[in-house]
Amino acid sequence: MAIRQIMKHPWQDQVLRAKSQPVNKVDDEIRMLLQDMADTMYFLNGVGLSAPQVGLSKRVAVVDIGAGLIKLVNPIIVEATGEQLDLEGCLSIPGMSGVVQRPEKVVVQALNEHGEFVELTGTGLAARAFCHEIDHLDGILFIDKVIPEGKSCMIESGGADDHLWTGTVTKTGAKLGN
Repeated sequence: MAIRQIMKHPWQDQVLRAKSQPVNKVDDEIRMLLQDMADTMYFLNGVGLSAPQVGLSKRVAVVDIGAGLIKLVNPIIVEATGEQLDLEGCLSIPGMSGVVQRPEKVVVQALNEHGEFVELTGTGLAARAFCHEIDHLDGILFIDKVIPEGKSCMIESGGADDHLWTGTVTKTGAKLGN
């Protein structure tokens, strides 16, 4: 188990504000990074973590909303429907949260840790987590998306258990052949 240092305060760390580079090959180095990120996310009681948050400009993220670990390489959102408003926070901006509008449902395509194509559908918290982590890969933070009415409610958070969310993840596409 390797716990990585979290990059904090986007005004001081430029990797959090830069668009991440695509991964050309899913190899042992990427698999180790994914596992380290998962270990770090669990250690910090997060529901998602992206490579920029551990100082690396790679399009890699992990998510676990309580339904099992999802490892994503080069993820993209191919469909987004509905709307949800809720409080959101970030391990890279500790102690702060704000109201952010996200899709209620998203379809994400990515490679898994074996380099296989996967398509996942996320609703509720899963959709929120996928969007949040993919935003990180594009240099976008939740504070950039806090709704105008929510800016007056940017609050210091007492921790991850301040708010309870629910969501689902469904594998909607099979892996592609070699």
